[in-house]
Amino acid sequence: MPRNIEIKARISSVAALLPKVRLIADQGPWDIRQDDTYFACARGRLKLRTGSETTGELIYYRRDNQRSPTQSFYLRSPTSIPETLRDLLTQALGQVGRVQKLRTLFLRGRTRIHLDEVAGLGDFLELEVVLADRELPARGLDEANDLLRRLGVDSSQTPMPLRHRVWERLAGDMRPRRLARFAHTVEFGELPQLFPRYLEGRVIGRTVVRIGGDPEGDDPSP
Repeated sequence: MPRNIEIKARISSVAALLPKVRLIADQGPWDIRQDDTYFACARGRLKLRTGSETTGELIYYRRDNQRSPTQSFYLRSPTSIPETLRDLLTQALGQVGRVQKLRTLFLRGRTRIHLDEVAGLGDFLELEVVLADRELPARGLDEANDLLRRLGVDSSQTPMPLRHRVWERLAGDMRPRRLARFAHTVEFGELPQLFPRYLEGRVIGRTVVRIGGDPEGDDPSP
């Protein structure tokens, strides 16, 4: 299944960020109108994206809900009858949302840079770093973070009410003593056996590698 590193971030306005994106992009811009319909899906997410009455794409993907860069697995299938397919999926699965946007697309190397003006929701930046087969996600994460730094996008652009909710969670149900369960310690000699799980994206959290049997390194909590 194809993979990419994906990040979405709210921005003050597309117009304000556009000059910075032009400076770092290799290709673009292209303006694309998109109408995304989301359907009920037990595992992952399923959406139908249409650009016109005769062009569309059914997209299935799996990724975590987080604002930092995250790995995404996806499958895509084009269709020439998007309205018929929308009706069929609505009857079979039920709609759970619909989003309409004007997307300005740029390319920088293997990364797609999206500047989105979303109806009723505001303006957003989205980065998609396409990973090679069996490539470690860390390399894509580095590229995504580097682009965010170049564009000057950080938490200061997050609305204050949302920041307050995040801080409340960090002080409550996500405080460090509970985050400890997302970290684990392994011996250096165990790494070769774990590499396949990393390549398949099945490892969640932080792995602490113990070298030399240091007893003080047993606690992986932050």
